[in-house]
Amino acid sequence: MTKTMNVAMIGGGFMGKAHAMAYASMPMFFWPAPAIPHRKVVVDVSEEMAQDAQARFGFDEASTDWKATVHRDDIDVVDICTPNNVHAEIAIEAAKAGKHIICEKPLARTVEEAEAMAQAVRDAGVIHMVAYNYRRTPAVALAKRLISEGRIGDILNFRGTYLQDWSADPDGPLSWRFQKKVAGSGAIGDIGTHVVDMAHYLVGPVAEVNAITKTYVPTRPVQSGGVDKLGASEKTSGGQRGEVDVDDEFTSLLKFENGAVGSLEATRNGWGRNNFITFEIHGTKGSIHFNYERRDELKVFFADDPGDARGFRTIYTGPAHPYGEGLWPIPALGIGYSETKIIECHDFFKAIVIGEQPSPNFEDGLLIERVAEALIRSGTSGAWEAV
Repeated sequence: MTKTMNVAMIGGGFMGKAHAMAYASMPMFFWPAPAIPHRKVVVDVSEEMAQDAQARFGFDEASTDWKATVHRDDIDVVDICTPNNVHAEIAIEAAKAGKHIICEKPLARTVEEAEAMAQAVRDAGVIHMVAYNYRRTPAVALAKRLISEGRIGDILNFRGTYLQDWSADPDGPLSWRFQKKVAGSGAIGDIGTHVVDMAHYLVGPVAEVNAITKTYVPTRPVQSGGVDKLGASEKTSGGQRGEVDVDDEFTSLLKFENGAVGSLEATRNGWGRNNFITFEIHGTKGSIHFNYERRDELKVFFADDPGDARGFRTIYTGPAHPYGEGLWPIPALGIGYSETKIIECHDFFKAIVIGEQPSPNFEDGLLIERVAEALIRSGTSGAWEAV
């Protein structure tokens, strides 16, 4: 019989919604499921918010005490969906309590916090994952398979972007994502690390960076109420404004440990771009291109095609491709953000059941944090910085 595992989810906001939906849906997509996630307790900062999350997301119980919750004997998994400033504290406590942990990205605000988290899960011997879900898009997993099979030869170049416009309006509210003490960094940690994860997954570790960082909007309207608001959700032209002390945008050259080169660009101020995650990878025998806004598609070029048939071809992902057996039965029927979270949930619980660390785990998250810190240093120094 498939084992049921009780989940305590800390944080009932946007990411809590995505994770709760994955817990409910994963066994429907991947059956027999490696385990059945049971939504046991949801924790939030106030009784009202916790009870609202309980009712909305289908948890048995609501709580405002995360520390007592992670030490409960009936909790198997701790899911951290909070702002970045409490990731380390919660994860370290959960590891001490012997719980398996999935933590939203970025793993931490600093390398020091990430190192402490990685050490805690090592010492505890628990399963741990960082929720960089975009790499679980079937087209991205297909790109990985093609690269691993040598279909495009040795990797020469990686070019990645993550472009959004939700903070382009200077009257968008002062979300915690604009505050260094909570977020750690801006576009670098919030969205750039997603593309760093893809680069590590597809090409290999980044060794050096040379970055330019920019902050375009120095102050924003202070939010009212307890619910964090993203920049696109509400505009306020008057009233008190608070300081923005993180980056809005960065662009960087990259050197990889294996000799490949590349570039990475991320902004939250790019009008007209919504969730524009792209990469193009050139190898000695072909190229691969991906755009998340067309996430059912992978464009590939193979150099050994005959001259009269050369050009990028479009593969529409479906049952024949990674994760296809659990998703929809027709290619290009439509893969969304929620499906990447469902796949992530499946892979996390499978890792728990078989007792093997998934990827990306806290060690991968620590490496990504080292890259983020190098990008921040380079943005200040204007020089190449080693990871």
